[in-house]
Amino acid sequence: MRISQRARSVAPFYAMEFGKQTAALEARGHRVVRLGIGEPDFGAPPAVLDAMREAMDGRPMPYTAALGLPALRQAIAGFYLDRHGVAVDPAQIVVTSGASAALVLAAAALVDPGDEVVIADPSYPCNRQIVEGFGARVTLVPTGAGTRFQLDAASVRSHWTDRTRGVMIATPSNPTGTSIPADELATICDLARERGAWRLVDEIYLGLSDHDDRGGPPRSALSSDPDAIVVNSFSKYFGMTGWRLGWCVAPEPLVPALERLAQNYFLCASSPAQHAALACFTPESLAVCEDRRAELARRRALVLDGLERIGLPVPVPPDGAFYVYFDVGRTGLTSWEFCERALHEAHVALTPGLDFGVHTAGTHVRLSYAASADSLREGIARLGEFITALPKATLP
Repeated sequence: MRISQRARSVAPFYAMEFGKQTAALEARGHRVVRLGIGEPDFGAPPAVLDAMREAMDGRPMPYTAALGLPALRQAIAGFYLDRHGVAVDPAQIVVTSGASAALVLAAAALVDPGDEVVIADPSYPCNRQIVEGFGARVTLVPTGAGTRFQLDAASVRSHWTDRTRGVMIATPSNPTGTSIPADELATICDLARERGAWRLVDEIYLGLSDHDDRGGPPRSALSSDPDAIVVNSFSKYFGMTGWRLGWCVAPEPLVPALERLAQNYFLCASSPAQHAALACFTPESLAVCEDRRAELARRRALVLDGLERIGLPVPVPPDGAFYVYFDVGRTGLTSWEFCERALHEAHVALTPGLDFGVHTAGTHVRLSYAASADSLREGIARLGEFITALPKATLP
C-alpha cells in the first residue's frame, strides 16, 4: 500500500508515545506517576455530567447544524462578553469536534501550498503539523526566557518574508505555560494585519491564566484584534478532554468557508456533547471551574518549589495552563534520555522537548501538573532520587 507523503512526513507525537510506554509498564504491575499528558484530573463539572445523563435518556440525537447548536453558540458568545468584555456575534462562532478540528478547519480555509506560517519554537506540535498538512512551510522562530518562550513583534518582523501569509500563536502556551503580554500580542497582530496576513490565536488555556493585579480575567486576542481567528476548547478549563468539543471565533467573511468545510469534513460536533455543554455556562459550573483554576495555581507552586529543591531549574515560571518547562542540561542527559530513564527507572512519565520544536528539544522537558497534588509530590520525590543516582549529574 502506498502511504501519502503527507502521512509519511508527520512526526510522532512523543507525549502519546510515552503514554504507550507508560501503559505497558502499568500492565506489568508498576505504578507510574503520570505527569506527561495535559489532561486535568477533575473531569467535567457536575452539572455538565447531569446534563449529559439527561441528554442520553434514549431520545433521538440527530446531527446538529455544521456550525453547532444555536443555543451553544449563543452561550459561548455570552461567555466572551461576561468573562472577557468582548462582544462576539454568535454567527461568528463555529462549534467543532475539539479544538483540533477547529485548527484543521482554519488551516483548510486559510492555507495554500507554499504559504509560509510563523510559529514559535517551542510550541504545540499538532499546530504546525496541521498547517504543514495543507502545504504550508512553517517558519519556526527560536524563542527563549527573555521573551517568555513566546513570539514577540521583533522576532516576527525579523522572520517575515514575501511568502508569509499568517502567524499562529498560542497564549498561554503548551509546553511552557507562559503567556504573551497583551500589549505585545496586539503589536504582533497589528504587524501581521498591516501585511495582509491572518492571525490564528490558540486560546485553549486562556481560562486557566492568572488574573491581573485587580483580579480581572485575562484578555482575549479579540479585545485588540476582532478579526483574528481564535480557537478554544471545552477540554482544559471545563475539564472535558474526552468529550471532543471546541470552537473557533472567526471573522464573518470566513464563516461560510468554515461551514462548507465542516459539512464535508465532520458534518457536526457530537450532538449529546453539545447539549450537555450548555451547562458549562451556568453560575454553578463556572464557580466550579474557578475553584479548579485556583487549585491548579496551588499545584503549580508545589511543582515550582519541588523542582527548585531537586535542582531542575524552570527558566520562566508559567502564568497559565498546567505545564512547566524545565532544563535538564545539567544532568548530562538529553531530554529524550532523561524522559526515558525517568520513566523506566523512576516510573515518572514526562514529555521530552523533542515534541515541541528544535531550539530547546534536547535540553528541556515538559511536566504537566494537571495530576493530583499527591501524585505531584510523589513524582517530584521520585525524580529527586533518580537525579541523585545519576553518575553524570552535576546537580548539588
